[in-house]
Amino acid sequence: MTVRDIVRWPDPRLSTVCAPVAAIDADLRVLAADMLETMYAAPGRGLAGPQVGAMSRIFVMDTDWKEGTPAPLVFINPAIDTRSAARATQTEGCLSIPGVSAEIERPAEVTVAWTDLEGARHVRAFTGFAAACVQHELDHLDGIVTFDYLTPDTRARLEAEYAEAVQ
Repeated sequence: MTVRDIVRWPDPRLSTVCAPVAAIDADLRVLAADMLETMYAAPGRGLAGPQVGAMSRIFVMDTDWKEGTPAPLVFINPAIDTRSAARATQTEGCLSIPGVSAEIERPAEVTVAWTDLEGARHVRAFTGFAAACVQHELDHLDGIVTFDYLTPDTRARLEAEYAEAVQ
């Protein structure tokens, strides 16, 4: 496994819609393993393909590992089936926009369908932080970053903070 470089905003790949994964093969398995290794090393709780330059609909997530209970998931060609009407606000950070976090409001619960590395299909409901994380990573596959949810004033302020931090 290899820790890959994380693509940083405003790289145009972070604003690009990713292509569906066509086949689960050895290269995809290596990519998934590398993504998990990169996510843990960052240290993050989710990482999407475009964040490591892979423009495919794949992301990895492990919302429990920092509490000592690793539970890594690999999502291939994920899609949200249902979104709750209830909303929740979480403080979200992003490995591609280090040092910046923002309050983002999203559906409090989502049901996601995806394929795993063995080709098995899954459908699962996510709530709380896991719901925010899965939606955040799915956003990356659709070319959406945290900044895209902010009001113009908040976005300008956080973009300026980010620009200052990365100089």
